[in-house]
Amino acid sequence: MLRRAMLAAATSFSLLAAPPVIEAQPARKVPRIGYLSPLSPAADAARREGFRQGLEELGYRDGQNITIEYRWAEGKLERQDDLAAELVRLKVDVILAAGGVHTVRAAKKATTSIPIVMTIGDDAVATGLVTSLARPGGNVTGLNTLTQDLAAKRLELLRELLPSIHRVAVLWNPTVAERATDLKTLQLAARTLQVEIQPLEVRGPEDLDAKLKAMIKGRAEALVVFADPVTHTFLTKIIEFATKNRVPTMFGQRPPGDAGGLISYGASYEASFRRAAIYVDKILKGTKPADLPVQQPTKFELVINLKTAKALGVTVPPSLLLRADHVIQ
Repeated sequence: MLRRAMLAAATSFSLLAAPPVIEAQPARKVPRIGYLSPLSPAADAARREGFRQGLEELGYRDGQNITIEYRWAEGKLERQDDLAAELVRLKVDVILAAGGVHTVRAAKKATTSIPIVMTIGDDAVATGLVTSLARPGGNVTGLNTLTQDLAAKRLELLRELLPSIHRVAVLWNPTVAERATDLKTLQLAARTLQVEIQPLEVRGPEDLDAKLKAMIKGRAEALVVFADPVTHTFLTKIIEFATKNRVPTMFGQRPPGDAGGLISYGASYEASFRRAAIYVDKILKGTKPADLPVQQPTKFELVINLKTAKALGVTVPPSLLLRADHVIQ
């Protein structure tokens, strides 16, 4: 009897002491973001940092609660189709097309179901990327900065900074169809301002040296640089050449790392990519791209580099300095 009681007590104690059996919970899926860029990692640093900051503000950290798959075309647009297809094979949850129309088209070609967030400077409706800004339709939405309207403004600012200029070189890439519209807008503005435009076609890195030398031979008094993967990838080289030959430069966005361009006017890359993170967040939480209206920036920044101005012997008018959003000393 006593023995039975002792066995019963021991059995009860072992049951109490044993850890409870917990059913295994399925591992929570970590969202995967595809980042498709026509640039190199170095050339894309400012935009990538803006996107990272935007994600962190929303509580996302790469390697912890999200995974970002980066793919870089290194300035070779023809590589983007294969890179986009690779992201689709990885079954990413959303693709950030971190380039122009060509980048978005590469992503669209690869998938009609995975959401795509764009950050482009061309007319998203006219280029057929979305049905309308208010109701994009399909799997594409994001941010749209219309650069055509800004091309004339940039020439006006350049003329205000350099009242005596009469010949301006323009680096542009005809393989990016939308740049032709920018050039026409610039040429129309040039007639009003009585400025002669010297177009310099740069289709690839192999054209750059010859066209920069042609700018000097043509006695250009300033240089406007249209954004595309080639000019953006070799921005530092362009600025160094222009500064060495005392040619003031105008850009559509602030050169990365304050590389030395004289003046820029346009939407901030960093701010645009922070806002792109908001779209990614909404999509990861279940919102369909077709239900997210395409946004346009409401503020553009004017940046003047006084250090470069001094090196070039350019005196910046006080009225222009007062309107600048950033002045680099």
